Amino acid sequence: MTKDRKQGFADLPAPAQAGILCNDPRFQNFAAMRCGVRQGSFGQSAAAEYLRQICRIQSRRDLADNAAAAERFQALRTEFDAFTGKIASPRR
Repeated sequence: MTKDRKQGFADLPAPAQAGILCNDPRFQNFAAMRCGVRQGSFGQSAAAEYLRQICRIQSRRDLADNAAAAERFQALRTEFDAFTGKIASPRR
């Protein structure tokens, strides 16, 4: 008998990761801060719009088959992980 194992965030497809991030209040605050907007004033839809602009896509689904957008998304995830303290700040 085997136990079902939950899939880790990093193992999810990029569009699913993007959807989860946009629902995360920490990402919403991160996006608000990056846009120069008062924290707490960004919701899920504003965070999704920010992500689409940064990744230069029309839909989060585009992350599945647009390699350049997927790279931009991974860079954004790295910056967000540094913002939350999950990793050290990336070198520039």
